[in-house]
Amino acid sequence: MQDRHNIMDIRRAASRALPRPVFDYLDGGSEDEIALRRSTSAYDDIELLPQALKDLSKSNHQTEIFGRSIPFPLMLAPTGLTRLFHKDAEIAVAEASNRFGLPYSLSTLGTTTMEDFALVTTGPRLFQIYIFKDRGLTEEFIARAHEGGYDGLILTVDTLVAGKRERDLFNDLSLPPRLNPRTFLQFAAKPKWSLPALFGRKFDFVNVAHRVEAMSDRQTPLHVYVAGQFDVSVTWKDVEWLADRWKGPLAVKGIMTAEDAVLARECGADTVMISNHGGRQLESAAAPIDQIASVADAVGGTVKIICDGGIRRGTHIVKALAMGADACSIGRPYLYGLAAGGAPGVARALEILLDEYKRTMALMGAATPRHLDASMVRRLTN
Repeated sequence: MQDRHNIMDIRRAASRALPRPVFDYLDGGSEDEIALRRSTSAYDDIELLPQALKDLSKSNHQTEIFGRSIPFPLMLAPTGLTRLFHKDAEIAVAEASNRFGLPYSLSTLGTTTMEDFALVTTGPRLFQIYIFKDRGLTEEFIARAHEGGYDGLILTVDTLVAGKRERDLFNDLSLPPRLNPRTFLQFAAKPKWSLPALFGRKFDFVNVAHRVEAMSDRQTPLHVYVAGQFDVSVTWKDVEWLADRWKGPLAVKGIMTAEDAVLARECGADTVMISNHGGRQLESAAAPIDQIASVADAVGGTVKIICDGGIRRGTHIVKALAMGADACSIGRPYLYGLAAGGAPGVARALEILLDEYKRTMALMGAATPRHLDASMVRRLTN
């Protein structure tokens, strides 16, 4: 992995490691993938304005999110079905995040139990949660998070219905994946992935699997059960309900406007994650980087802001911080590393981003994230 020198190089290695339908599931977005592309290309519209001759002898990149001090303003976002990309799944990601002391969030739809995740995660541990139709299921997750010593919850609010991910439709991808005449050769060409994936431990949303088993005699596929639990009647009152029961650091993920950021704060959240779900949900949604400034102006430092989406370079992190974010969150970059090389692949992806980030900070004349502000960036005009 040391021969990989940027995230897109690791992406190419991931594409060679995974069967085409699985790579497309990781790499793709919804419909025409405009939101997916813009999430990254929007960073190109921002120029950096360095300050000369600044004393960098006491550089310190620490920041605080979810009540914990972290060495760099970066966290690993929750991603579902992580074992789809490597047999070691979230355990491998946790091994790498531990090495750097970065926060990592387990997804409700992850493939490692909350309890096992807590055992292997030494850095800040987070859990991504939904407000389900079955409030008892949500309350169960809150209790398990308390028992597991989780540092914060991340409420995802932009998945009331699934985005139309056309690559998956064209590939006839099922979750978990299964062999059929269309996919047989694609899976057969990647035996290192296919053998453990298709014939090893069963794919399950392990944190909710017991709920299906507890149902009556009905044979309900797990993914059907989970999809049926998403509640389209959820409102800000439910965020208040969650904040009251959790009583700890709470982020709302999927915020895209200043107005919603203010509502999240008023309902008990201390963090907002500006996110378009990696371009996988609402097509043509704005790029997260473009929404930071208005959100920062609206909340005035009263909540933490995390930019989630499109990060492929350390310069992207610096640009987001200068626009007003407190930290950034990545998903695909570490999953590319996981697919390409397990825990060492994730570690290499993090190493690349953090090295680029530190180099950019030095060249910008910024000793700490607090030294970055809007005067150090300029938007290109058409």
